[in-house]
Amino acid sequence: MNWIQSLYETYENCQNMIGVVGDENDVPLLPICHTTQKAQIEITLDAKGNFRRARVLDKNEARTIIPCTEKSAGGRTSGVAPHPLCDKLQYLAADYKKFGGEKDHYFASYMELLSAWVNSGAPQKVRAVYEYVQKGNVIGDLTANGVLFANENGKLHIVRPAPKDKNAPKDIFDLLPGGIDPNNGKLKSWQADAFVRWRVEIGDNVAEVWKDPEVIQSWIDYYLATKQTKTLCYVTGKEVFLADLHPAKIRNDGDKAKLISSGKSTSSKGKITIDDGCGFTFLGRFTYPDQAATVGFETTQKAHSALRWLISRQGYVKDDLAVVAWAVSGKKVPQPTVDPFDEIYSDALSEESQIADTAQDMAIRLRNKIAGYRTEIGEREDVMVMAVDSATPGRLSIVYYRAMKGSEFLERIEKWHETCAWRHTYHLIEVKDEKGKTKKIYPPFYGAPAPADIAEAAYGNHLDDKLKKATIKRLLPCIVDGQPIPRDLVESVVRRASNRAGLSGYDWSKALTIACALYRKYKHGKEEFEMSLDETRKTRDYLFGRLLAIADVLEERTLSEAEKNRPTNATRYMQQFSQRPFSTWKQIHELLTPYFMRQGDNASYYKWLIAQVEDLFTPEDFISNKPLTGEYLLGYYCQRQKMWEKKEKPVSDANDNPNSK
Repeated sequence: MNWIQSLYETYENCQNMIGVVGDENDVPLLPICHTTQKAQIEITLDAKGNFRRARVLDKNEARTIIPCTEKSAGGRTSGVAPHPLCDKLQYLAADYKKFGGEKDHYFASYMELLSAWVNSGAPQKVRAVYEYVQKGNVIGDLTANGVLFANENGKLHIVRPAPKDKNAPKDIFDLLPGGIDPNNGKLKSWQADAFVRWRVEIGDNVAEVWKDPEVIQSWIDYYLATKQTKTLCYVTGKEVFLADLHPAKIRNDGDKAKLISSGKSTSSKGKITIDDGCGFTFLGRFTYPDQAATVGFETTQKAHSALRWLISRQGYVKDDLAVVAWAVSGKKVPQPTVDPFDEIYSDALSEESQIADTAQDMAIRLRNKIAGYRTEIGEREDVMVMAVDSATPGRLSIVYYRAMKGSEFLERIEKWHETCAWRHTYHLIEVKDEKGKTKKIYPPFYGAPAPADIAEAAYGNHLDDKLKKATIKRLLPCIVDGQPIPRDLVESVVRRASNRAGLSGYDWSKALTIACALYRKYKHGKEEFEMSLDETRKTRDYLFGRLLAIADVLEERTLSEAEKNRPTNATRYMQQFSQRPFSTWKQIHELLTPYFMRQGDNASYYKWLIAQVEDLFTPEDFISNKPLTGEYLLGYYCQRQKMWEKKEKPVSDANDNPNSK
């Protein structure tokens, strides 16, 4: 199933969600021929188009569903393209120039479109708006009612005319940036850039026209009636009205990039070219865009609306990259880019009393979560995974797309979270103790790190946005298709985790646990690594990691008892140790002498533990200076974790038997 067909079917299966507005930051599933805008002003009229009142909107109520044309929905980057009902003052105010407007004035084009709709039999609410705007006093009414602010010359202020009282209600200047851009000396955004929506009072009823079903359906019927050309839709296989342009605003309200675009054909020196308006020019293959492919108007409207809704509802969006997984039925599915701590475990961390049990039941919680998804979407449900990224500012490309059955998708997600799991402690949360006081903690959790965290662990917190996006895109096939993790990515994380002296404690701890998770996943199918210490494992790298951990913990405990806060020798030599383990271990071991002396009788336990690990080496492995693989970090982490978690009581010189601890 191709992407546009699956999105079209998703829209058809989710008819009950059309127009439903949830959280202000979420984009609703839109009716066809409609888009969304953030409005700043709301004007209330009566049934005859007389001005009643106006107000400035709060940001949390600004999202507005508005009628649109194909051209006005595409970003209005070229030419005049009014929305038919709600729009900026630049379009709907005849007195725009009178109050100081310097931009092009598009009132005539707005009135032409609105009057055509009204003459086709639009509802009374639309007629009321038409009757009002043709009076030509929109900005005048707004200034008279204190919504906009004009100076003594009758021109709108560019900036707030007087300092604002901190207790005063929000005004238009709080919603629109104003003033002169210091970089180019041009006006940035000012009062007349405000977007207006309408309310109409008819008797005792107050109609919010952007929500009114009659108004919505009226515009759809009118706009479809203006379509004349029918053609074969390559998606549905039916003869339908052709889409002239395709929607934008896929990732956010300001997104101008399109997945499908075409432009006018031109002739140059006997050659026919097609310029899509985004910097791409196609030479000689097609005379007209329709010769490449044709998509029905309703098909593209519904498919793009579904994609925008899905990305807003459940997708991952960062900069230009958007990733989303969905079921064609519209039911939610686990996202491949999700942080398992937030998605699966955070509901168990609301109280401090639950923290101790959290690390032990992570696997159970994961299985229960996946089982819940299986029950919800079923085994045979079609599931899609799609990632889009900007090729140019006006062009959007699909960088990843997979279609599979629900059972296969859930199996791969579960396998990723199980085989790439490790114990992490880098999530900060706030919990309440028994006395009701809030405190910040870093609870342990077992799971796979999120792709964004993997990118940061590999390349640092300040990595370039392009590199972060590229890393996430490289990880998608590993999660969804079950492909191996790229070796260079694993090695990069291991190198960074080995540079303990160059990282803060938090960054190093995060890099260490993610490195262990990735190496464990990288070796899955070849070797199996437990997340607890394996005292029978005799591989060279694992044993060297254990030795480094013993030395590190010995020094840390000794320094802590002496109330000294400085890096241990194991910390300082960790990067060198990963490259030349045998010779570096000799240095570290020699430097342990004063720490053994300070431990007194307890030193025998650490000496015994070092001897036990060294005895597991073969002579050839022990004296080898071959660089260590990421496996040494697993041995290091597990040995260190066991020594700190259990807080073993050191043995005395009188009894070297470890069972006497």
